[in-house]
Amino acid sequence: MTDVKLILNGRAVADQVDADLLLIDFLRAHGCASVKRGCETSNCGLCTVLMDGKPVLSCSMLTLRAAGHSIQTLEGLQEEAADFVGFIADQGADQCGFCNPGFVMNTIALLRENPDPSDDEIRGFLAGNLCRCSGYEGQLRGIRRYLDSRKEKGGPRHGE
Repeated sequence: MTDVKLILNGRAVADQVDADLLLIDFLRAHGCASVKRGCETSNCGLCTVLMDGKPVLSCSMLTLRAAGHSIQTLEGLQEEAADFVGFIADQGADQCGFCNPGFVMNTIALLRENPDPSDDEIRGFLAGNLCRCSGYEGQLRGIRRYLDSRKEKGGPRHGE
């Protein structure tokens, strides 16, 4: 067992872990049910979390590699996510909902990096997320409508 310390959704967490413990298992053991196990081959995006603000796949990262870093899951980003998830739902893009946490995490990362992306940039950023229900166009339309509504309101853009 090895000591690990990190910041999880804004709070310090210290624990002892086996050297081979995956970050997804650590996060779920610490109450982060939004982090889902899908393919376990780093191909579906269901396990996406933000490490120091950048998306990472927690199913392919050892917990010890996250030591000293800030990890955010959907549980810690509810307020930021609330800005746009309704727009995605309005497009019927959350049919079964299983892929939503990964899409939301990657959308947050995208909009922090690029507050006004093109449709191609949105597609590129979300390409690593597997969705068997919607064909991705609903997510794209929802994000685009969210961005357009922000422009129409003349308010601050996402992340500002």
